[in-house]
Amino acid sequence: MVWDNARQEPEGLQFLRPSPVPRSWPAATAADGAAPVTCAQFRDDVCAVARGFIAAGIGHGDRVGLMSRTRYEWTLVDYALWSIGAVTVPIYDTSSPEQLEWILADSEAVGCVVEADKHAAMLADLRAGLPGVRHVWQIDAGDLIALAGQGRTVDDAQVDARRTAVTGSDVATIVYTSGTTGKPKGCVLTHRNIYSDIGSATAVLPELLHPGASTVLFLPLAHTFARLIQVGMVLTRATLVHSASMRGALADVQRHRPTFILAVPRVFEKMHARAREKAAEAHQEWLFRMADSVAVRYSHAIDTPTGPGGLLRLAHRVFDVIVYRKLRATLGGRCRTAIVGGAPLGERLGHFFRGAGLTALEGYGLTETSPALTLNLPTALRIGTVGRPLPGVDIRIGDGGEVLARGEMVFPGYWHNPDATEATFTADGWLRTGDQGSLDGDGFLRITGRTKEIIVTAAGTNLAPAPVEERVRAHPLISQCVLFGDDQPYVSALITLDQQTWERWRDSHGHPRASVADLRDDPGLRQEIQRAIDAANETVSQAERIKTFRILLRDLTEADGELTPTLKVKRGVVRSHFAADVDALYRGH
Repeated sequence: MVWDNARQEPEGLQFLRPSPVPRSWPAATAADGAAPVTCAQFRDDVCAVARGFIAAGIGHGDRVGLMSRTRYEWTLVDYALWSIGAVTVPIYDTSSPEQLEWILADSEAVGCVVEADKHAAMLADLRAGLPGVRHVWQIDAGDLIALAGQGRTVDDAQVDARRTAVTGSDVATIVYTSGTTGKPKGCVLTHRNIYSDIGSATAVLPELLHPGASTVLFLPLAHTFARLIQVGMVLTRATLVHSASMRGALADVQRHRPTFILAVPRVFEKMHARAREKAAEAHQEWLFRMADSVAVRYSHAIDTPTGPGGLLRLAHRVFDVIVYRKLRATLGGRCRTAIVGGAPLGERLGHFFRGAGLTALEGYGLTETSPALTLNLPTALRIGTVGRPLPGVDIRIGDGGEVLARGEMVFPGYWHNPDATEATFTADGWLRTGDQGSLDGDGFLRITGRTKEIIVTAAGTNLAPAPVEERVRAHPLISQCVLFGDDQPYVSALITLDQQTWERWRDSHGHPRASVADLRDDPGLRQEIQRAIDAANETVSQAERIKTFRILLRDLTEADGELTPTLKVKRGVVRSHFAADVDALYRGH
């Protein structure tokens, strides 16, 4: 697709690089400070790095690690390796030394591209135990430029020969699942897996993925969700802007004004909480609550045969002027659609954002499925579900309510792990997703929970914790909520506080210098948290309700291993790290 784009639309705008452009790879800077990369330039860049890899002795099928934040060079290296039949092994830039060593050793990588000094230093400490790693290239040190220089001795015809020798059944990448439990397994994805998946997605999303469309990609490219969009942007010649982290992404979004964004649900939870918080600071929380209610009711009414009534339309127009436009302005003003995955968004938030003029298209998939299996579409949207299967995907519900999948995007297996591969497929060849769900009469899939995360209380009550946790997290003071209750008489929760909101709450309640430890048992603070829990409890049966909670002294972090890079909670790790707090919730029972 890189070579096709360069031939068909050489001046098409494929990427915009931030300014100042780092010296890791050259680019001509435009008048506005951003550095455009045309389809022809991207082809030339890919070819230059590919020649360098050939000169370095990287062969067809060789595995090469790639440890970096989301940036242009990530995509450049990915396509350069693919173009010579090599295999990209993505590694999160936040990975620990143990994870880095395991992935490089297990994949039998012959080289590794790292981004920064800290990554290079980490790998240097591990090299004695990784004799197969012959090469290390550091992006920030200009090693890709040097690599391209070495490749000048290689003829373009050698790249063409290697590129055209790649087949659909060849391995394109081995993605190690971060997972919420256990040691990462290497998911083998072929070129056919990836191409069939993005081909299906682009076929049903022509209004999102096309020349002239743009997005700011801030999710880690080591995650297959972001990687799929990368491939989709290149395939359709849409414009991709890389943003190195979620924290700095908002400024990039406001600057480049994308036509759509890709996000995990936590981004939307934070957007909603911050909007409510700003309204409270301006003593207008009542106004936001009204706007929230109107947006949700308006979205629900869209799905009725008669649509929104006259009064509701009028209220919606008023709030669009004074509330919703400001919310959309935080995303640059042009963005009206978001693709959301990685975890459930929550039905109420989905209705709020659609009512506010930002439609969130929830989808579903796994690393093992390249990753997309289902997706809501602008023309076929059912909020609260993850959409209908993409073309070429078969979904059925197996024993115990487990979602099973089949199609060309399903991976062939785990790297060097035949037992795990066998266990993940049924006898008749369907992939076991590990998720529980149901299909409605129109084919929309609803995910109800993870098979391994279902809580079974001492009374035998089965509870999927995610929907309740999402409801509790909707409160702006709460950062994380983690439910427990296996083999216990009732369900309980560990709560962490959002740092910024906590500081404002603390100051406004006359405790300007108090820590969380000082106020953990403060009646006013507990009452505030209880309100959020009461609202969540109203959505479930009496046996499923949270009976008690405990406020943790710090938030959960990826650095401590409690969150995955896409901000999913690792329940087992949290249980281990905060065992005393969990035990305190059940002391005496």
